[in-house]
Amino acid sequence: MIEKYGFGKIVVDGDEYTEDIILVGEKVYPKWWRERGHLLQKRDLGPILDAELDTLVVGTGHDGRMEVGDDVREYCRENGIRLIELKSGKAVDEYNAMENKGSALAIHLTC
Repeated sequence: MIEKYGFGKIVVDGDEYTEDIILVGEKVYPKWWRERGHLLQKRDLGPILDAELDTLVVGTGHDGRMEVGDDVREYCRENGIRLIELKSGKAVDEYNAMENKGSALAIHLTC
C-alpha cells in the first residue's frame, strides 16, 4: 500500500523512494526511468510487460507533464488492460483503491 505521495517522494509499505517507481501488485521496482524522460513508451514498462494485469495506472507527475505514448495505449488495448492516466497524486488514490489486485502503477514523482 502506498502510504504517502508528495512531489519527489513516495512511501510504500514504510519504505521511502525519491525516484520514480513501478509497482506490480505489491512488488516495488525502484529507480524507474524512461528512455525519453517525459514520454512513456512501451519499452519503458519493464516488469509490467511480464505481468498479468487488468489495470495499469500511470501517474503522469505532480503537474501531469509525463505523456503516455500511443504504443503504450495500443499495448494495453491489445492485451485487454484498462489504462488509467492521472496526475500522480490522483493515481496513488486510484491504485490504493484497487488494493493491488490485478493492477500495476508506473509513477513519475516530480513535474
